[in-house]
Amino acid sequence: MQSMTVVTGHVRTFYQLLFNTLLVSVINFTVWFAVTFWVYLETRSVFATGVISGIFLVLTASTGIWFGSLVDGHRKKTVLQGSALASLVLYGAAFAVHLSVPEQAWTDPADARLWAFVLLLMFGVIAGNIRTIALPTLVTLLIDADRRDRANGLVGTVSGTSFLVTSVISGVLVAFDGMFSVLVLALAVLALSLVHLTFVRIPEREPEHSGAARPGVDLRGTIRIIAGVPGLTALILFSTFNNFLGGVFMALADAYGLSLVSVQTWGLLWGVISTGFILGGLLVSRTGLGSSPVRLLLLLNVALWAIIVVFPIWASIIPMAVGMYVYMLLMPYAEATEQTILQRVVPYERQGRVFGLAQSAEQAASPLTAFLISPITQFVFIPFMSDGGAGADAIGSWFGTGPDRGMALVFILTGVIGVVATALALASRPYRALSRRVAEDAPATEPAAAPA
Repeated sequence: MQSMTVVTGHVRTFYQLLFNTLLVSVINFTVWFAVTFWVYLETRSVFATGVISGIFLVLTASTGIWFGSLVDGHRKKTVLQGSALASLVLYGAAFAVHLSVPEQAWTDPADARLWAFVLLLMFGVIAGNIRTIALPTLVTLLIDADRRDRANGLVGTVSGTSFLVTSVISGVLVAFDGMFSVLVLALAVLALSLVHLTFVRIPEREPEHSGAARPGVDLRGTIRIIAGVPGLTALILFSTFNNFLGGVFMALADAYGLSLVSVQTWGLLWGVISTGFILGGLLVSRTGLGSSPVRLLLLLNVALWAIIVVFPIWASIIPMAVGMYVYMLLMPYAEATEQTILQRVVPYERQGRVFGLAQSAEQAASPLTAFLISPITQFVFIPFMSDGGAGADAIGSWFGTGPDRGMALVFILTGVIGVVATALALASRPYRALSRRVAEDAPATEPAAAPA
C-alpha cells in the first residue's frame, strides 16, 4: 500500500500537531469525565451529573460558529496556542477554587461553589474544542489534496484513542485522590503543549480580511458560501438529521446494554468496542476513500443504519457487541468522508466557519433527540412491549417481551427511518450535484504558501 504523502517538508509538522492534539484531547476529556464521576461520588446526585452533560452539549453546540470564525481569522498556530492557554488559565482558576473550598461544600449539589468549580472546568474543556475545528483546516493547509482523506483518517484515530484512554485515566485518578491529581496533570500537560507548540512551525500566511474572508463570525456570509456549492446545504442537513436520529442511540445504548449484562461486563465490553474506532481511523489512513466520497458517505450511512436495525432483533449481547464493533469500525470512514468533502468544496479561508457551523448544527441535534426519546421509550414503547401490551401480544411470541424489547423496537424503527432517508438521499438531485462538484479536478481554493 502507498503511504500518505504530504506537501514537501510538512510531514513532520503534521505529525507533531497530531501528537500535540492527542495530548490535549486526552487531558481535556479526562477532566470532563473525571468531574462527572467526582460530582456523582461526592453528591450522589444523578441530576447534577445530567446537568454537567447538558452544559457540555449546549456549550459545544453554541460555540462552534464563533470558534470557526477564530480559526479563519487568525493564524492556526495562534489559535492552537490560544486554546491551550485558555484551558490552562481556567483549570488553574478551578484548581485555586478546589484548594480554597472546604471539603463539605462538595457534597451539596446546591452549593454555588461546587458549580463555580464545575463551570470553570467545563469552560476549560470547551476551549479545547477549537482544535476539532482547526485540525481539518490544517489538513487542508499541510496535506496534498489527493491524500487528505488518509490524513483525516489519522485525525479520527487520534479522536478514538483520546476517548479510549480517557475513561481509564479519569477513573484511576478520581479513585486515587478526587480531582487533585486530575488538575495537576491537566496543568502540566497543557503547559507542555504550549512549550511544544512554540517549536512547531506552521507554514501559513496571515489571514486576509477582505472579500470572502471578512473577519468575525459573519454567519450570513458563511451560509452564502454553503448555499453556493450545489448540494452542500443538503449534506449538512442530512448529517444533522443523522445526528438527530443518532440521539436515540445516545439515550438508550447504555440502558439497553445494561439490561443484557452486568455493569462490569458492559464497561469492559465498551472498552473493547471502542478500539474499533481507532482501527477504523488507521484503515482510512491506509486505504483512502476512493474517487466518489459523496456516494461512499451515503452508502456508509446505509450500512450504519442497517446495523441498528439488525442487532436488536435478538435479545442477546453477542449480536449487539458484533454490530457495535462494526459500527465503530465504519464511523471513522463516515467522519473522514464528510471532512474530505468540505475540504474539497469550501474555500480555505472559510473552512473554519463552515466546520464550526456544521459542528453546531450536528451537535445540537443529538441531545435534542436524547431528551425527547427517553420519556417516549419509557412511557410508550416499554409498556407496548411488556406483558399485556399490544406489541407484546402481536409480536412478543418471537420478538420477546419486557423493557429491553421495548428499547430494541425503538432501535429498529430508528434504523429503518435512517435507511429510508439515506436511500432517498442517494436518489436525490442535491446528491448528484454535490458528487459532480467534488469530482471536479481542482479544489475550491488551495491555501496560499507562506513566504520563504
